[in-house]
Amino acid sequence: MNIVSIADSLAERGYLIVPQFLSSAEALNLYQYAQTLHDSQWQLAAVGRGGQQTINTNVRGDRIHWLSSQHDLEHAYLSKMSDLREGLNRELFMGLFDYEAHLAHYQPGAYYKKHLDAFKGRSNRILTTVLYLNPEWQRSDGGELVIYAERGEVLEEILPTLGTMVIFLSDRFVHEVKVGRRDRYSVSGWFRLNASISGVIDPPR
Repeated sequence: MNIVSIADSLAERGYLIVPQFLSSAEALNLYQYAQTLHDSQWQLAAVGRGGQQTINTNVRGDRIHWLSSQHDLEHAYLSKMSDLREGLNRELFMGLFDYEAHLAHYQPGAYYKKHLDAFKGRSNRILTTVLYLNPEWQRSDGGELVIYAERGEVLEEILPTLGTMVIFLSDRFVHEVKVGRRDRYSVSGWFRLNASISGVIDPPR
Protein backbone atom coordinates (compact mmCIF):
# COMPACT_ATOMS: atom_id res chain seq x y z
CA MET A 1 0.00 0.00 0.00
CA ASN A 2 1.41 3.39 -0.96
CA ILE A 3 1.60 6.45 1.24
CA VAL A 4 -1.37 8.16 -0.44
CA SER A 5 -3.62 5.16 0.28
CA ILE A 6 -2.41 5.01 3.89
CA ALA A 7 -3.03 8.73 4.35
CA ASP A 8 -6.49 8.51 2.75
CA SER A 9 -7.52 5.66 5.06
CA LEU A 10 -6.31 7.51 8.15
CA ALA A 11 -8.13 10.67 7.10
CA GLU A 12 -11.35 8.78 6.38
CA ARG A 13 -11.54 6.25 9.23
CA GLY A 14 -8.68 6.96 11.62
CA TYR A 15 -7.22 3.47 11.25
CA LEU A 16 -6.17 0.92 8.65
CA ILE A 17 -4.79 -2.58 8.26
CA VAL A 18 -1.95 -3.22 5.80
CA PRO A 19 -1.65 -7.01 5.20
CA GLN A 20 1.92 -7.01 3.81
CA PHE A 21 3.55 -3.87 5.14
CA LEU A 22 6.81 -5.84 5.31
CA SER A 23 7.68 -8.71 3.02
CA SER A 24 7.61 -12.18 4.56
CA ALA A 25 11.42 -12.29 4.46
CA GLU A 26 11.81 -8.94 6.25
CA ALA A 27 9.25 -9.84 8.91
CA LEU A 28 10.81 -13.29 9.41
CA ASN A 29 14.20 -11.67 9.97
CA LEU A 30 12.73 -9.57 12.78
CA TYR A 31 10.90 -12.60 14.21
CA GLN A 32 14.09 -14.65 14.29
CA TYR A 33 16.04 -11.73 15.72
CA ALA A 34 13.54 -11.33 18.55
CA GLN A 35 14.01 -14.97 19.45
CA THR A 36 17.77 -14.52 19.74
CA LEU A 37 17.52 -11.76 22.36
CA HIS A 38 18.70 -12.76 25.81
CA ASP A 39 16.29 -12.60 28.75
CA SER A 40 18.27 -9.66 30.10
CA GLN A 41 17.38 -7.66 26.97
CA TRP A 42 13.65 -7.88 27.70
CA GLN A 43 11.74 -6.07 30.44
CA LEU A 44 8.24 -6.36 31.81
CA ALA A 45 6.01 -3.80 30.14
CA ALA A 46 4.71 -1.01 32.35
CA VAL A 47 1.33 0.69 32.51
CA GLY A 48 1.17 4.50 32.48
CA ARG A 49 3.61 7.18 31.35
CA GLY A 50 6.62 8.98 32.75
CA GLY A 51 6.96 8.91 36.53
CA GLN A 52 3.58 7.21 36.94
CA GLN A 53 4.59 3.95 35.27
CA THR A 54 3.84 0.76 37.19
CA ILE A 55 4.09 -2.95 36.48
CA ASN A 56 0.63 -4.54 36.57
CA THR A 57 0.45 -8.04 35.14
CA ASN A 58 -3.31 -8.05 35.68
CA VAL A 59 -3.55 -5.43 32.92
CA ARG A 60 -0.81 -6.55 30.53
CA GLY A 61 1.58 -9.48 30.46
CA ASP A 62 3.99 -8.78 27.62
CA ARG A 63 7.73 -8.25 27.80
CA ILE A 64 9.33 -5.54 25.67
CA HIS A 65 12.65 -4.58 24.08
CA TRP A 66 13.05 -0.95 22.96
CA LEU A 67 14.50 -0.49 19.48
CA SER A 68 17.53 1.66 18.76
CA SER A 69 19.65 2.40 15.70
CA GLN A 70 22.63 0.51 17.10
CA HIS A 71 21.55 -2.83 15.60
CA ASP A 72 21.24 -3.22 11.83
CA LEU A 73 17.80 -4.86 11.80
CA GLU A 74 16.40 -2.40 14.32
CA HIS A 75 17.92 0.49 12.39
CA ALA A 76 16.42 -0.73 9.11
CA TYR A 77 12.94 -0.88 10.62
CA LEU A 78 13.24 2.53 12.27
CA SER A 79 14.44 3.99 8.96
CA LYS A 80 11.41 2.55 7.16
CA MET A 81 9.14 4.12 9.76
CA SER A 82 10.96 7.43 9.40
CA ASP A 83 10.12 7.34 5.70
CA LEU A 84 6.48 6.67 6.61
CA ARG A 85 6.53 9.60 9.05
CA GLU A 86 7.82 11.95 6.35
CA GLY A 87 5.17 10.72 3.92
CA LEU A 88 2.33 11.20 6.40
CA ASN A 89 3.56 14.70 7.20
CA ARG A 90 3.66 15.50 3.51
CA GLU A 91 0.16 14.14 2.82
CA LEU A 92 -1.68 15.05 6.04
CA PHE A 93 0.40 17.89 7.57
CA MET A 94 0.39 16.01 10.89
CA GLY A 95 3.60 17.52 12.28
CA LEU A 96 4.91 14.12 13.39
CA PHE A 97 8.29 14.71 14.99
CA ASP A 98 9.74 11.32 15.87
CA TYR A 99 9.00 7.63 16.34
CA GLU A 100 9.63 5.23 19.21
CA ALA A 101 9.08 1.47 19.07
CA HIS A 102 9.66 -1.76 20.93
CA LEU A 103 9.47 -5.45 20.24
CA ALA A 104 6.74 -7.12 22.30
CA HIS A 105 6.65 -10.77 23.33
CA TYR A 106 3.42 -12.26 24.64
CA GLN A 107 3.97 -15.72 26.08
CA PRO A 108 1.06 -18.22 25.98
CA GLY A 109 -1.70 -16.95 28.25
CA ALA A 110 -0.57 -13.29 28.14
CA TYR A 111 -2.92 -10.45 27.17
CA TYR A 112 -3.39 -6.68 27.35
CA LYS A 113 -6.75 -5.42 28.61
CA LYS A 114 -8.74 -2.60 26.99
CA HIS A 115 -6.85 0.69 26.94
CA LEU A 116 -6.08 3.89 25.03
CA ASP A 117 -2.51 4.66 23.99
CA ALA A 118 -2.98 8.41 24.56
CA PHE A 119 -5.45 10.82 26.14
CA LYS A 120 -6.37 14.04 24.37
CA GLY A 121 -4.12 16.89 25.50
CA ARG A 122 -2.11 14.68 27.84
CA SER A 123 0.29 12.86 25.52
CA ASN A 124 2.35 13.57 22.43
CA ARG A 125 1.62 10.13 20.97
CA ILE A 126 -0.44 10.71 17.83
CA LEU A 127 -0.37 7.53 15.77
CA THR A 128 0.05 3.95 16.97
CA THR A 129 1.58 1.27 14.76
CA VAL A 130 1.67 -2.48 15.38
CA LEU A 131 3.60 -4.81 13.09
CA TYR A 132 3.07 -8.55 13.52
CA LEU A 133 5.88 -11.09 13.21
CA ASN A 134 4.16 -14.46 13.61
CA PRO A 135 4.45 -17.07 10.85
CA GLU A 136 1.62 -19.55 10.25
CA TRP A 137 -0.66 -17.98 12.87
CA GLN A 138 -4.12 -19.58 13.00
CA ARG A 139 -7.46 -18.34 14.33
CA SER A 140 -7.28 -21.09 16.97
CA ASP A 141 -4.03 -19.52 18.30
CA GLY A 142 -5.97 -16.49 19.60
CA GLY A 143 -4.00 -13.33 20.38
CA GLU A 144 -6.21 -11.06 18.26
CA LEU A 145 -5.97 -7.29 18.41
CA VAL A 146 -9.49 -5.98 18.96
CA ILE A 147 -10.24 -2.36 18.05
CA TYR A 148 -13.39 -0.76 19.44
CA ALA A 149 -15.57 2.11 18.27
CA GLU A 150 -16.59 4.99 20.54
CA ARG A 151 -19.70 3.20 21.83
CA GLY A 152 -17.83 -0.02 22.53
CA GLU A 153 -18.81 -1.99 19.47
CA VAL A 154 -16.07 -4.08 17.82
CA LEU A 155 -14.61 -2.51 14.69
CA GLU A 156 -11.93 -5.07 13.92
CA GLU A 157 -10.49 -8.35 15.23
CA ILE A 158 -7.06 -8.72 13.67
CA LEU A 159 -4.98 -11.87 13.71
CA PRO A 160 -1.28 -11.14 14.40
CA THR A 161 -0.10 -12.66 11.11
CA LEU A 162 3.38 -12.24 9.67
CA GLY A 163 4.02 -8.85 8.02
CA THR A 164 0.62 -7.29 8.85
CA MET A 165 0.67 -3.68 10.05
CA VAL A 166 -2.12 -1.88 11.92
CA ILE A 167 -2.05 1.93 12.19
CA PHE A 168 -4.54 3.99 14.20
CA LEU A 169 -5.01 7.32 15.98
CA SER A 170 -3.61 6.84 19.47
CA ASP A 171 -6.18 8.90 21.38
CA ARG A 172 -9.28 7.66 19.53
CA PHE A 173 -9.43 3.87 19.57
CA VAL A 174 -9.72 1.71 22.66
CA HIS A 175 -8.12 -1.65 21.92
CA GLU A 176 -6.99 -4.86 23.59
CA VAL A 177 -4.90 -7.96 22.95
CA LYS A 178 -6.74 -11.22 23.52
CA VAL A 179 -5.14 -14.20 25.23
CA GLY A 180 -2.88 -16.13 22.87
CA ARG A 181 -2.03 -19.83 22.91
CA ARG A 182 1.40 -19.46 21.30
CA ASP A 183 4.36 -17.15 21.73
CA ARG A 184 3.32 -13.97 19.95
CA TYR A 185 5.74 -11.30 18.67
CA SER A 186 5.11 -7.80 17.35
CA VAL A 187 6.67 -4.36 17.02
CA SER A 188 4.60 -1.63 18.69
CA GLY A 189 5.42 1.98 17.94
CA TRP A 190 4.20 5.56 18.20
CA PHE A 191 4.62 8.62 16.03
CA ARG A 192 4.85 11.66 18.30
CA LEU A 193 4.62 15.41 18.21
CA ASN A 194 7.50 17.54 19.47
CA ALA A 195 6.31 18.58 22.92
CA SER A 196 9.85 19.17 24.09
CA ILE A 197 11.71 21.51 26.39
CA SER A 198 15.42 22.10 25.75
CA GLY A 199 15.46 19.18 23.36
CA VAL A 200 14.00 16.70 25.88
CA ILE A 201 10.90 14.88 24.64
CA ASP A 202 7.97 15.28 27.03
CA PRO A 203 6.68 12.99 28.26
CA PRO A 204 9.61 10.54 28.24
CA ARG A 205 8.75 6.98 27.42
